[in-house]
Amino acid sequence: MKRFIIIVFIVFCGLFAKTVAADEPNLITAISDVAKKTGPAVVSIKTERVNHYQRPSSYFGSPYSDDSFNQFFEEFFGIRPEYEQKMLGLGSGVIIDARGYILTNDHVVRGADKITVTLPDGRKFDAELTGIDIHSDLAVIKITPQASPGTSASTLPVANLGNSENLNIGQWVVAIGNPFGNILDDPQPTVTSGVISALHRALPQTSRRDSDYSDLIQTDAAINPGNSGGPLVDLNGDVIGINVAIFSTSGGYQGVGFAIPVNYAKAIVEQLIQGKTIDYGWIGVSIQDIDQRLAQYFNLTTTEGVLVTKVLEGAPAEKAGIKDGDIILTVNKIKVRSTSALVKQISNATIGKPITLQIVRDKKNLNISVTVAKRDSSGNEIAKPAPATTTKSPLPKHWRGLTVVEITQDMAAKLGLANTNGVLIADVAQGSPAQLSGLQKGDVIIAINKRDIRNLQDYNQNVQLATGSSLVRTVRGFFVIEP
Repeated sequence: MKRFIIIVFIVFCGLFAKTVAADEPNLITAISDVAKKTGPAVVSIKTERVNHYQRPSSYFGSPYSDDSFNQFFEEFFGIRPEYEQKMLGLGSGVIIDARGYILTNDHVVRGADKITVTLPDGRKFDAELTGIDIHSDLAVIKITPQASPGTSASTLPVANLGNSENLNIGQWVVAIGNPFGNILDDPQPTVTSGVISALHRALPQTSRRDSDYSDLIQTDAAINPGNSGGPLVDLNGDVIGINVAIFSTSGGYQGVGFAIPVNYAKAIVEQLIQGKTIDYGWIGVSIQDIDQRLAQYFNLTTTEGVLVTKVLEGAPAEKAGIKDGDIILTVNKIKVRSTSALVKQISNATIGKPITLQIVRDKKNLNISVTVAKRDSSGNEIAKPAPATTTKSPLPKHWRGLTVVEITQDMAAKLGLANTNGVLIADVAQGSPAQLSGLQKGDVIIAINKRDIRNLQDYNQNVQLATGSSLVRTVRGFFVIEP
């Protein structure tokens, strides 16, 4: 009997091994097929930018030189001579049109004086920039292809742009680019594989860039510096994203990369080819995501939707009747799951056309039509947390862990506030309900349970009336503070 069991176990292991062996080549073959299909359309991009500098006075080099000598020299001979410094950049791109149009990242080609494109077959072309969009970090450059002998047909391979709407977490993907091609003098692109590890990822904005990375594909397929602008493709070889960023503490690959969904690119690529400026929609609201506390306070069954923290004066939202504290659930019957999703939907809406917002106000569902306007630099501000400050004013008694102070004219000026309305949080007790709610030192409270707070007297009166969960509105947004 034991011998029979051992034989059966060995047979089972053999069948399992054959199954695994049969499955593994399929994936390997699929990735290889993707490389053969899409790889020829992935190019290396080398950029050159020349910066001009004036040589310092010490450049004139005399051991007897001093400031007065340098001044005399400059006044007599004119300004100091300039020198040039050549800056080189590397990136990737994908050919999307047989006429020679290549899709890449804006940050790969921005500011370049010269752009050189190298195809995997070794051909090199000078490229010209046809269109850029800083907001999406996308750009289109163009090379002039040569026709095949005796024909007018282009000899350029072209990648197929797929569909990024129906992607799944765990889906196999392949990243193609040429991060080291120009350094290694090898035009063949690099192929890495992995899965989609997350969808709708947002990267925090920094002062160093104007791009909005609010709806990205996250993948563990290795993406390295120089891969920027290259395609992320599915196992059919269709482009589903444009590689744009890595999350790294060392500057190299650490398992997390990001790509711009290709549908976002398809929506603007024709305008980029024509050299047009890309306009984005705007309705003039500051918004925040809804957490579990806010959902419970507003009697919502889910945390989907976004909370309007501020309606800008004179903006389309104000004209349409949107109010502070409204909860936006859908845009044209499409669910709004987060602030990034709403920003995307409004940005891509047709300027000058109305959209219908389904909102919740005072536990009632309303449909409001808002005409989308063109976004500009003055209309894209999101309310930011007020900076922390110190004060010698007397501190009143704590309420749920909060210590607040009156706002003086001097404090309002330092905080960038239009007036002295509200109270400033001077301290938040560790482990208190206030800290658990997310309130911070430096926040300015302007309402409690929808009652305005103009000064310390209003604050003291309202906290005495507050029972149960309380909705605290600050300049930064809304918070629910438990008793």
